[in-house]
Amino acid sequence: PHLNLGYQKFIGQEIVLKEPHGETLPTIMDASVSQLDGYRFVYVLPFDEKTVLVEDTRYTDEADLDEGDYRTGISRYIGERGWRIERVEREETGILPVVLAFDGLKFWNERKESAAPIGLRAALFHPTTGYSFPDAVQTADLIADMPQLTSEALREQLRRYGLQQWGDHRFFRLLNRMLFKAAEPEQRYKVLERFYRLSQRLIERFYAGRLRETDKARILFGKPPVPITRAVKVLSPNSIKSTNERNSYVGT
Repeated sequence: PHLNLGYQKFIGQEIVLKEPHGETLPTIMDASVSQLDGYRFVYVLPFDEKTVLVEDTRYTDEADLDEGDYRTGISRYIGERGWRIERVEREETGILPVVLAFDGLKFWNERKESAAPIGLRAALFHPTTGYSFPDAVQTADLIADMPQLTSEALREQLRRYGLQQWGDHRFFRLLNRMLFKAAEPEQRYKVLERFYRLSQRLIERFYAGRLRETDKARILFGKPPVPITRAVKVLSPNSIKSTNERNSYVGT
């Protein structure tokens, strides 16, 4: 109840083609496709000259995933590229959380007596990508370094780490609200389109969840890709219904 979420949903297929695809580098986001359900892009990862992973990804308000619709999207994309499918080797499906607002204090205060939550149950994942692996590695290191492994000590260690991440991730939650609440669903791509024109180093720090203050300023600098009036309305996490995050943002 203390998390307000959007979702990143995807289906990816590893496909063997009848002819070489001609791709030499991954395509992280191809947003030239039709914008369905919100922000949509196709991810293309070549493995060898005929094998490629094609993934249809959408940032949407709801968690339901119509697998047939996504498979159709992949098939249509492959056809538009002029590729012909020999066979589908495997398929992967995901529904990842994107945090719009989060009351970390209430979340952790309700867990004072329970077993220590971990991973996604502890809201330990990147707020924008939904990826949890880096936090899982950090959590493993924290536990390995603990001098005493008791339930109480573990719960307190994870609580401290969780609250630190909650504070460090405020800016990401603000950007997510800009994406989901300030932009019309079919116009969400403009927010990411502008972001991916920034420097590679900044983008790497974004994915790592380690933005500098100068990075934050650079991301927000210039003409906003969403209407100013709508952007102002989502500055506060209290603009998201059913969420009551206690600490407000300082400056934008």
